[in-house]
Amino acid sequence: MVKAYLRHEPAAAFGVIVSVESNITYDNSGKHLLAPALEKLGVWHVRQGVCTKTLSPSPSSRGPSLAVTYVASSSSSLVASGYADGSIRIWDCDKGSCETTLNGHKGAVTALRYNKVGSLLASGSKDNDVILWDVVGETGLFRLRGHRDQITDLVFLDSGKKLVSSSKDKFLRVWDLETQHCMQIVSGHHSEIWSIDVDPDERYLVTGSADLELRFYNVKHDFMNGESMVNVSGAEIGNDGELSTQNKWEVLKPFGEMQRQSKDRVATMRFNKSGNLLACQVAGKTVEVFRVLDEAESKRKAKRRLNRKKEKKSAKEAVDATENVEANLSTEEAGSISVITVPDVFKLLQTVRASKKISSISFCPITPKNSLASLALSLNNNSLEFYSIESGASTKTLAIELQGHRSDVRSVTLSSDNSLLLSTSHNAVKIWNPSTGSCLRTIDSGYGLCGLIVPHNKYAMVGTKDGKIEIIDVGSGTRSEIVEAHGGSVRSIATIPNENGFVTGSADHDVKFWEYQIKQKPGQDSKCLTVSNVRTMKMNDDVLVVAVSPDAKYVAVALLDCTVKVLFMDSLKFFLSLYGHKLPVLCMDISSDGELIVTGSADKNLRIWGLDFGDCHKSIFAHSDSVMAVQFVRNTHYMFSAGKDRLVRYWDADKFELLLTLEGHHADVWCLAISNRGDFVVTGSHDRSIRRWDRTEEPFFIEEEKEKRLEELFEADIDNAFEDRHVPKEELPEEGAVALAGKKTQETLTATDSIIDALDVAEMELKRLAEHKEEKTRGKVAEFQPNMIMLGLSPSDYVLRALSNISINDLEQTLLALPFSDALKLFSYMKDWTTNPDKVELVCRIVTVLLQTHHSQLISTPSARPVLTVLKEILYARVKECKDTIGFNLAAMDHLKQLMASRSDALFRDAKSKLSEIRSQQSKRLEARTETKTEKPKKKKQKKSTDMHVWS
Repeated sequence: MVKAYLRHEPAAAFGVIVSVESNITYDNSGKHLLAPALEKLGVWHVRQGVCTKTLSPSPSSRGPSLAVTYVASSSSSLVASGYADGSIRIWDCDKGSCETTLNGHKGAVTALRYNKVGSLLASGSKDNDVILWDVVGETGLFRLRGHRDQITDLVFLDSGKKLVSSSKDKFLRVWDLETQHCMQIVSGHHSEIWSIDVDPDERYLVTGSADLELRFYNVKHDFMNGESMVNVSGAEIGNDGELSTQNKWEVLKPFGEMQRQSKDRVATMRFNKSGNLLACQVAGKTVEVFRVLDEAESKRKAKRRLNRKKEKKSAKEAVDATENVEANLSTEEAGSISVITVPDVFKLLQTVRASKKISSISFCPITPKNSLASLALSLNNNSLEFYSIESGASTKTLAIELQGHRSDVRSVTLSSDNSLLLSTSHNAVKIWNPSTGSCLRTIDSGYGLCGLIVPHNKYAMVGTKDGKIEIIDVGSGTRSEIVEAHGGSVRSIATIPNENGFVTGSADHDVKFWEYQIKQKPGQDSKCLTVSNVRTMKMNDDVLVVAVSPDAKYVAVALLDCTVKVLFMDSLKFFLSLYGHKLPVLCMDISSDGELIVTGSADKNLRIWGLDFGDCHKSIFAHSDSVMAVQFVRNTHYMFSAGKDRLVRYWDADKFELLLTLEGHHADVWCLAISNRGDFVVTGSHDRSIRRWDRTEEPFFIEEEKEKRLEELFEADIDNAFEDRHVPKEELPEEGAVALAGKKTQETLTATDSIIDALDVAEMELKRLAEHKEEKTRGKVAEFQPNMIMLGLSPSDYVLRALSNISINDLEQTLLALPFSDALKLFSYMKDWTTNPDKVELVCRIVTVLLQTHHSQLISTPSARPVLTVLKEILYARVKECKDTIGFNLAAMDHLKQLMASRSDALFRDAKSKLSEIRSQQSKRLEARTETKTEKPKKKKQKKSTDMHVWS
């Protein structure tokens, strides 16, 4: 009988507050901050400092989890997150659900931006393309190509009619979204442009690069009467002159430059929502905050500057009397015209300095009462900081840092009852609840390389890089004692079964045996745990790992010379030497029955040895990089290994077979720990996450898993074929090009197959129906048996069902892969489908795509003409009906809105901004009422007029 194993699935991931690779952003309410944590998106309540929600993709695909690379929030509750594989997910932040997934990019998403209304989403990627998405229709509109390097930022202009994109190719491009072409290419930057932004009034666009100055541009707006207008700088205010025809396509006009304080490259440029502040975050520890002066202030500043200039000139002229009078007059005339420059509008307010390097910034959309703005920073040490920006200085209001380590997790250890998990890092030890992922204690410590929780869970020991053993009181969360244990770093710590002792191995060539006991120290009231060195054994080389057999008979010591020495525990006499690894052994474990010892090495191999004779049973090429951790499941010969290749693997040491590969970590996996019952595994990684993998009740077989792995390899090859990496890239024209938004994926190919299958099944059914009809006319009356596969639907409805199941985003690519013969078959069903008013939009989409794709063939095919003629007559009428219905409904809703407004004081409003206006109106009414009550009614006429004034 074939042996079945139980599957392990990813159950929880914790310890990551914010990823380094992505940005952070506030939601539209300003109460929550969206912080990407590897493949998940954490929604943090800013005031409480608690993660209230986690938005993570469904674990339907058991492939590698992809990190969030960019996140953007809209004016509604919708949030868009871009991933490393180029996909974009739209989330509803209130519900916590994924609304849709958009596939179009071939590289990681590097920029996302919603328009003001939130109906359009622009995305940029490492594949150098910009794609415009219809958020309401959940589909891609078009792809804009022209940049020669990855897109770094995007911004909408002119009520979403234009789009500006910046790239690492040092150019800005302005795209007209109505005509879908590049209007303007802005050069002048000497290095990659990293960020751009425009103020809410769309007066200025600012760009930040590795250059030492920020560049500012005036934004030209198009007006209905054909006039063009530029803002206060006075560059161009006119209509049909020579200058305006020459600069017809110039949307961005250079306004000026301003020196930055920092020499690091710019990472993010952002205006706040009111537009009175501009933040410039550099790739360091600082954020420069600039005050944006309004038109009147900037004019006054320019006038003062010119007056000072005049005074200086007049003083100079008094000294130099030989100056010509005519020249003086001309300079005065020239000086009288005030020209506003960048320093007149943008003034450095202050510099915010964070404790560590800043990854990204975000302004809170709601302005606080007692300060100018609130600014959130994500730091590269896995923490969030919040600053209140005031006119004088900035103050830190909150820091979120306790829920994760500042650097990578170096070791994880479970307690004997699996209720506690100890993790060590470069400056702290954390104790977690492994079932919920909540951090229970954080204790400052040295650089912990290994850890141990002693029985009864009251104390823990941590071996550090500087050779100390730190004793930690778990209950109080304090470090009770530091023991100078070794002259080199303590690399490994192993408990001695059934005894109050443990063994440590160090880089100083020593293996030390310790005993611990709870004593009351002199001068102290409470008892505490103390350790004492019992024996010391000197080795020939650095000790990397120590392991003790479950019966405490042997101690195994792995040395830097690539060998493992097995010694008797009691006498410390030599028993076996295990040699065969080409590089040092980094991890090892002994099975519960003491029969096997497994060693994992930097040579990427696992070796399974017999502990009776020291013979190597098998050498397995386990990982594509160093094996960092290996451990047996208790009372079995199954084992888990973790490597620098980001994978965790499950093995059968008797059959030497790979059972499962667990993908999820985004960086090197350093350590793992298995529960006593073997029901879950915990791993710690360089990506600062701790992941729990639970054993499920779902059985699997080795052969099936092998087939799955082969299928995955085959699918990966197909994906590579889609990309056509070896095909020479086509040269894009200077002015850019437009292409389709979607991309061919495994899903679109599967969808095409499902349509072809549905068409074949429907055709067979139609033939059977025709035959049955013929038999009926001949007099052979037999009951017609419909095809079970069709689920009781008619052939037309069955094909329509197959098309309706395809996501709108994939529909275009699915139909592109459809052969012409099948496209003709689809046209024959279109007439029936138009009778269903719910499907008119879908039918129009299908017809449009098929006509665009097969236009030349359809023209030359006589059999297609009757169908197209019928569709031409029907479709226009059906679309008009739909438009009329929508128009009628909109008019009805407007009418209801007006009725509600007229009937009640609480006006029916769809914009929160109107609230303040209404409140001010109500306060004025109250004032007016009180005035009318206090005044004596002199005349009836006068009273009537005051009443009219109150209720107007």
